[in-house]
Amino acid sequence: MFDLAGRTALVTGAGQGVGAGIARALACQGAAVAVNDLVAERAARTVAAIRADGGRAEAVAFDVTDYDAVCRGVAAVESALGPVDVLVNNAGVPAGMNVQLFRDSQPADWRKYVELNLYGVMNCSRAVIEGMCARSFGRIITISSGAGTVGLAFGVSAYAAGKGGGISFMRHLALENARAGVTANTVAIGLIDNQADPSVTEFLAKGIPVGRLGRPDDIAPLCVYLASNEAAWITGQTIELNGGSTTT
Repeated sequence: MFDLAGRTALVTGAGQGVGAGIARALACQGAAVAVNDLVAERAARTVAAIRADGGRAEAVAFDVTDYDAVCRGVAAVESALGPVDVLVNNAGVPAGMNVQLFRDSQPADWRKYVELNLYGVMNCSRAVIEGMCARSFGRIITISSGAGTVGLAFGVSAYAAGKGGGISFMRHLALENARAGVTANTVAIGLIDNQADPSVTEFLAKGIPVGRLGRPDDIAPLCVYLASNEAAWITGQTIELNGGSTTT
């Protein structure tokens, strides 16, 4: 099951963390993987790890907020690996990058969250959707956050706006393209263990029912399933993957 041989996947923001874990898992199931990152060196490291495991991968560095750059990047991917069958929109601005109450913020503070977390998803999806529909197969997966559906914390309203917009966009994208064999789903992930301070990790883990923060290998298997032939009947869904910390 979940054999991705013969498929080409593009994973954005895959130079590290969750994105790198997703890229490696897709490659392990047989997909040829295009590893995107804004920083070419990070993408190259993920590609090296995939190749060391015997997988096929190429690095492609571009800014997902720049539609023209996205289109050039997708064209490069298709030239090197073939048409994109699976898109994982993972690139995004983390919630903790600039925590502040909305009443203390300015438009310049909001822009990065909306441009990356919403427009980045729209740009990449637009660049691949026509080809997917023409081939009658496509899988679009967006990595989002529970903040897009539930009020979780103070100071992340702009982040939540971008993530919530991405979730709504995916629902409508699913409806528009379901008859063409293209699915679109969102994985809303909880807190991931990327804290430098172990005491912070321990504190945050106390609020999660399973007792720990998430890891990249908690996220990747679900993405493998959603990318597969077996997931043909699941579309337009937002799946909360968070150790039980929130439900909707």
